[in-house]
Amino acid sequence: MTGDAVDTVELKGYYPGVVGKIIQLHAEYYFEKWGFDVSFEAQEGKELSEFIRDFHESRDGFWVAQINGVFAGSIAIDGRSAETEGARLRWLIVEPEFQGQGIGTLLVKEGVQFCKKAGYNQVSLWTFEGLDTARYVYEQEGFRLTRERRLKQWGQDINEQMFQLSWKSRARE
Repeated sequence: MTGDAVDTVELKGYYPGVVGKIIQLHAEYYFEKWGFDVSFEAQEGKELSEFIRDFHESRDGFWVAQINGVFAGSIAIDGRSAETEGARLRWLIVEPEFQGQGIGTLLVKEGVQFCKKAGYNQVSLWTFEGLDTARYVYEQEGFRLTRERRLKQWGQDINEQMFQLSWKSRARE
């Protein structure tokens, strides 16, 4: 990927202020592109804050992509329900100025690799129809659409989608 941001990206964990950056980026991006209301920002802020507060290094993963010390994106693996429902991939986002440079792919690969090392059999994520670039990244890593439902959420009518990656089913393929 010569010339891409991935050549110079550094992955870090939590640092003071990064939760605010992630929530701000989510709130601004999804308001501007999709018209999501304040309930989206409030939900994301609450859930990410609780995740960071309860973070366990052996169970959960959290990565922040930086380029030359500048926040470029993030992802998390929430392993709190991994034994019963599988791990969850959450809070994947890339700053608009860095999109299209392979950072999202790098972050998803890092998250999936963490799940494999942690011994999780499955990882899932919730998203919604229309995020075609993200869907492509997920599918390239082996995630498959397993569930859809129409609902009114965050001030919009959306088609919510669940994608799953299971190593048990992949081994049989």
